[in-house]
Amino acid sequence: MVQKLFQELATIPNVQAIALGGSRAGDNFDINSDYDVYVYCQGQIPHQTRQQILQKYCKYMEIGNRFWESEDNCKLSNGIDIDILYRNLDDFVNQVAWVVEKFNSCNGYTTCMWHNLLTCKIVYDKQGLLANAKKRFSVDYPPQLRANIIDNNTKLLYRYLPNYLHQIQKAQGRSDTVSVCHRTAAFMESYFDVLFAYNNLTHPGEKRLLTLCKQWCKVLPRNFEQNIDGVYQNLFTNPSQANHYLNQMVAELQLMLQDNK
Repeated sequence: MVQKLFQELATIPNVQAIALGGSRAGDNFDINSDYDVYVYCQGQIPHQTRQQILQKYCKYMEIGNRFWESEDNCKLSNGIDIDILYRNLDDFVNQVAWVVEKFNSCNGYTTCMWHNLLTCKIVYDKQGLLANAKKRFSVDYPPQLRANIIDNNTKLLYRYLPNYLHQIQKAQGRSDTVSVCHRTAAFMESYFDVLFAYNNLTHPGEKRLLTLCKQWCKVLPRNFEQNIDGVYQNLFTNPSQANHYLNQMVAELQLMLQDNK
């Protein structure tokens, strides 16, 4: 059924390539795993065209959501969720190049799109443009990019005045639980960005980060998992103890960076 859907999407004239991402692109999936599909195209595909195709395979459809990217979020007739994201290929390639070739860092998740490109499974590629992009960015991790990600995100974690650690502590002092939650999430985004960059690994996204770090990273801060568990076990019930574990995360990260320069 999904193959037939891909075949129909490929008949749309301005579709250049289709790729499968997420767990379905590799071996780590089961029968209930969602489908993450990326449709690279020139110009917009009318909602009506998309709906006419998708209604043959889906029992529920939300056409034209734009919460993150332009996408259709649907449930296949077999009950499995499928997210179809529509991207301009040139814009996507330029976005990856901005990171990989120009060494720009973001505030967390810097190399996610690069990871997405390298790990996707190409199911249609009219002119080989997506395959060319894969080949272009199948390069060693640039040392300057690694340095920039570590520098930028450690500034946010603990080094500069608006750092997340300080912001969390101020929010704790105000008993502002919403701000504590928001700033802690931002802290973790930068923290994991540093870990993956330090290990010359592309960032896989927001899911299963503890597991993937333990599987992939050759170097991690001491008490890595214990400190993170301690933060979340105490974040809203014992703020001072949560703050202790956050400070431990920072201290152990600093030691890791110093010991392995």
